[in-house]
Amino acid sequence: MKDLKSIQALITLMDDPDEEVFAHVRDRLLEYGPDAIQYLETSWEERDFGLVFQSRIETLIHEIQFEECKRQLSHWYDGSSKDLLQGALIIAKYQYPGLNDKVVTDFIERLRRDCWLELNPNMTAFESVRILNKVFFGQYGFKGNSQNYTSPLNSYINTVIETKKGNPLSLSILYSIVAQQLELPIYGVNLPNHFVLAYIDEHGTSRFLSNANEFGVLFYINTFSRGSLFQKDDIDQFLKGLNVPQISAYYEPCSNSDIMRRMITNLITSFQQVGNAEKVNELIELRNLLD
Repeated sequence: MKDLKSIQALITLMDDPDEEVFAHVRDRLLEYGPDAIQYLETSWEERDFGLVFQSRIETLIHEIQFEECKRQLSHWYDGSSKDLLQGALIIAKYQYPGLNDKVVTDFIERLRRDCWLELNPNMTAFESVRILNKVFFGQYGFKGNSQNYTSPLNSYINTVIETKKGNPLSLSILYSIVAQQLELPIYGVNLPNHFVLAYIDEHGTSRFLSNANEFGVLFYINTFSRGSLFQKDDIDQFLKGLNVPQISAYYEPCSNSDIMRRMITNLITSFQQVGNAEKVNELIELRNLLD
């Protein structure tokens, strides 16, 4: 890197007692962004400049990583594709900035392949979902984390893959990513207090039911309940129990931007419950980028 010497020179000033000097150094290093992180980490490990130096290094590394997360999320939101997996990875990197995307994408490819091996083009929508459920919940053992429902670990795609546990949203995200890679029209539905999936009748005909409902949905899938299937009437009753109006947004697929907002909102709730105000404020800042 052509500015290596400049970065190293700035790092040596990180413990300067003059706050104005430190503020200048901090601003300059923030401008270098992620390129400065490895040198900051090396300095933290190898140099004994005292607690002030180490604390400033840790704080600055986090600031750089958070700014990079914001940049990537803004770029995702402004883009045309708004790929669901990419969005989920960006949110995961808020907590795990060193996350290797390939670990996640390789796992998803294995999961997709295992489903693909058991599918065939002549299957009905119901039969196809039964295969996905068999592999996803049976073979791989994914399940809803009802015992620790509000844990932030239920929201990050990498930890959901590691623990095989998640909340309704994260399980639905992973399930729908695999389904869409298999060209099955399964998309998220943003219910209040819950999140489910909808199998869309893309061709206007159903081989499982006589007709799709008025929202073009053949049936709904509850990933938090091992992929159980249900119909519009069940959503009617669910909304009635919550005393919530039956608006179309609760019956038809939502956008990937809506899914990312919901994911960040879940994380905000998780960190509010443990009193982590710093993370709550940062996550609100991330969510505001999607408005």
